[in-house]
Amino acid sequence: MTAIVPRHRIGILGAAGIAPRSIIQPTRRRQDATIHAVASRRPGSARAYADTHAIPAAYESYEALLADPAIDIVYNALPPAGHAEWTLKALAAGKHVLCEKPLAMHAREAATMVAAAGQAGRVLAEAFHDRYHPVFLHLLELRQSGALGAIRGLVAEFHVDIPFDPANIRHDPAQGGGAMMDLGCYPVHWLRSFMQTEPAVISARATPTPLGVDQRMEAELVFPGGIAARLIADIADPPFRGLLRIEAENGVVELDNPCLPHKGHSLREWLGGGYREHTLAGGTTYDYQLAAFIDAVERGTPLPTGGTDAIGNMRVVDAIYAKAVAGGSLPPRA
Repeated sequence: MTAIVPRHRIGILGAAGIAPRSIIQPTRRRQDATIHAVASRRPGSARAYADTHAIPAAYESYEALLADPAIDIVYNALPPAGHAEWTLKALAAGKHVLCEKPLAMHAREAATMVAAAGQAGRVLAEAFHDRYHPVFLHLLELRQSGALGAIRGLVAEFHVDIPFDPANIRHDPAQGGGAMMDLGCYPVHWLRSFMQTEPAVISARATPTPLGVDQRMEAELVFPGGIAARLIADIADPPFRGLLRIEAENGVVELDNPCLPHKGHSLREWLGGGYREHTLAGGTTYDYQLAAFIDAVERGTPLPTGGTDAIGNMRVVDAIYAKAVAGGSLPPRA
């Protein structure tokens, strides 16, 4: 039997805890791609990570990984502060890039990255994996079919339990920490993706940590037509939970766990005078994301989580922070 030779070799920037479930396992469920290398600047970390996850090559610098001609796709799993620099360098090295969210530290960086991908003729996507899952596609179909009627209001919430620790990058302002950066970018994306338009930020209020980043953020948005949306993101509020609630002319739809529906979710639909509670079968969000990314690399298929979408998401995140700073609940961002 002839062995199948993978067409794509993936290099991982950062010995990241998220990578096994987000890229390593999905890749190993495919025959057209393989995890070829990992890079970390911490001495010995890349080799230990490579040994743990059976990755052939380990590099002690990001530059060395980008110089590897065998790699055609880079997964940027670095903290947000490293997204722009190393994505730009990966694109310049001729690699396609799947970059962890949020794509950048702010919208200006995101625009620079998107422009560089276009100039290089390479695919750049932001890793909003949930957007590719059948559960979110179901919500889009409900709207596009007219089953919901006019949209009247939305609520998007995301809560986790990451107790304050100044050594944790999620609480480090220099690394892009904070509730909006780590979690809130997801609810922003849920709302924008569902509405398929851009909101204005009306107000925002943060609960700051001792390091001056937002442990909790609450924001009020409004979409064209006066459709109001409420957003909450909290990185120290157990248990893990997420919610997207859609209030419409013909009823209400609620989705529990929009981020990781393959870990368990519930769709509740009060429509047309009836009630339905159900789930949708499917693979992991990460499998759908990788399939779409490889399809974009091979066929140029447009992605819903790159380009102008990525810039738009960062603009809303920036605007929420600006309102929180203007209101005095957060110090100015660097």
